Amino acid sequence: QLQASGGGLVQAGGSLRLSCAASGRIFSLNGMGWHRQYPGKQRELVARFGSGANTNYADSVKGRFTISRDDAKNTVYLQMNNLKPEDTAVYYCSAPRVGGNYWGQGTLVTVSS
Repeated sequence: QLQASGGGLVQAGGSLRLSCAASGRIFSLNGMGWHRQYPGKQRELVARFGSGANTNYADSVKGRFTISRDDAKNTVYLQMNNLKPEDTAVYYCSAPRVGGNYWGQGTLVTVSS
């Protein structure tokens, strides 16, 4: 129901764009977001659509990452610029549901120094 793509290997300072296509029981892109997970750590929020037109970002990515959406394509994007080695993680897209989230399969982003 959530198909993420766009991860890969990039040098520090480079850019990547992640995509997350929603289908099935996910009828709205409202509340969708991106999280990331480091080995042995819990997933952390990177960016998310809030209520209305609001967006929320982790402090560590503000000014570098941008979340956007294409409602016609039922797809959410994460544009990541000026990537840093500490951005290396598995990135997951999420969509809200009662009692929790739907999760995509994760896409690995590796930033080399």
